[in-house]
Amino acid sequence: MKDIVKAFSAKKAVSDVPVTRKTLSEELSSGADMSIINVIESLLEYAHELNASDIHIDPIREGIRVRLRLDGVLKDTHTFPKSIHQEIISRIKVLASLRTDEHQAAQDGRFRHLLEGGAFVDIRVSIAPTYHGENAVLRLLADHSEEATLGTLGFSDEDRKKIERAIKRSTGMILSTGPTGSGKTTTLYTLIKMLNQPEVAIVTIEDPIEYSIDGIEQIQVNTRTCLTFANGLRSILRQDPDIIMVGEIRDAETASIAVNTALTGHLLLSTLHTNDAATTLPRLSDMGIDAYLIASTMNVAIGQRLVRTICTACKTNTELSEQARKSLAELGLDASVAEHQSLFSGRGCNECANSGYKGRICINEVLVSSPKIRDAILRRASSEEIRAIAVSEGMTTMFADGLKKVSQGLTTIEEVLRVIHE
Repeated sequence: MKDIVKAFSAKKAVSDVPVTRKTLSEELSSGADMSIINVIESLLEYAHELNASDIHIDPIREGIRVRLRLDGVLKDTHTFPKSIHQEIISRIKVLASLRTDEHQAAQDGRFRHLLEGGAFVDIRVSIAPTYHGENAVLRLLADHSEEATLGTLGFSDEDRKKIERAIKRSTGMILSTGPTGSGKTTTLYTLIKMLNQPEVAIVTIEDPIEYSIDGIEQIQVNTRTCLTFANGLRSILRQDPDIIMVGEIRDAETASIAVNTALTGHLLLSTLHTNDAATTLPRLSDMGIDAYLIASTMNVAIGQRLVRTICTACKTNTELSEQARKSLAELGLDASVAEHQSLFSGRGCNECANSGYKGRICINEVLVSSPKIRDAILRRASSEEIRAIAVSEGMTTMFADGLKKVSQGLTTIEEVLRVIHE
C-alpha cells in the first residue's frame, strides 16, 4: 500500500479544497489500512468539490491515469499504481450494479453517492475494454438546472423573449443544437421546468434520464426491450401529452415521428447535432423530412456552445494576443472587431486552479421561423442563405454573442475562438 501513498502524493491537487483535502489526507495517512472503497469515495468527494463534470480513470502502461473535466477541459490530477487497477474497476462495477466477471464488453450503469454534507449526487458510469485494460468514465450529474434560468445560462434579454414566445405555443418544434457537451440538455431541462404546470401533461423519452423532475413522466430508452426513441415516441402519443421532450433526434425514423407529432397538436422539444441554428433546417431535410413539414412545424432553432468564464478572483485587463489575431484572420475577420473593446483575462490563482477560468456560460443564437425563413426552407435553400435571412431579421450569431460576452468581461476572445473556430 506504500505505492498508493506515493501515487496520491506524486501529483499536487488541481486546487486547494479544504474539506476534500482533509479527507484525502486522512486516507493517505492510513497506510496499510487504506481501502479501495475509501479511495473511490475520496476521489468522488474531491471531484464534486472542484465542480468536475467527469472523472476519467484510464489504464496506461505504467499505472492508472486519473483526470477530471473542469469547465469542459480535462486535467491530470493523480496517477494510481497499476496493481490496484482491477480493484478500482471492480468497486465501480459493484456500485453501478454491473457484471464484475465481464471484462471484454462495454457496460453502462449509474449509482447515487452520498456526499459528506448529506446531499446526493447521481453518477453515470461507462466502462469499456482498452488496450491496457478496462477504463471507467464517471459523469457527475449535479442538478444545476434546478436553479438555472435562461438568463443565468447566458441568453440575452432579446433571445430569451424569443424563446419564451415560442414555448407559449401549443404546437411546433423547439430544437436545441450543437456538438456534444454544448449544454443542449441543460437548456431543454430549463425550458421543461418553465413549462411544468399542474394543468399540463409533459412526457419525456431520454437516453439517459439525467435529472429527475417532479410532476413529469420520464421514460428511459432501453434497446434491450426495443424501447428506442422512435418506439418510445409512438408510445408517448398514447399517454395524452401536451408537451413532449425527446432527448435527441438521432435518425430519420425519430425525426419523421417527431415532426408529425409537432404537426398534430403537440409542442415538441428535442436536440440535434448540428454546427449552428441555420444548419438545423437542411439537416432535417437530409434526414428525409419533407420541406413543407419542416416549414410548418419549426418554431425555433437554438444553436449554442459553452465557453469558460474568467475567474473573478484573478481577473485583469489584457490585450489581444497574436494567436487571436491569426485566428480572426483565418475566419476572414479584422482584428478591429475586438480591439476597440476592453479585454480581460485571468492571471491564474488557487480559486481557478491557475487556469484563469472558473465556471461556464453559453454563447448562442436563436433562429425564429418567419415567412421568409419558411419560404427559404420550401426552396431548399442552403444553410448560408437561411443564416443570412435570419441575421437580416435580427438574429445575433454565436460569434457576435461571444463578442458581447467578451466586451462584458465574462470571457476571453481566445475562449470564444476556441469553441467556434473548428
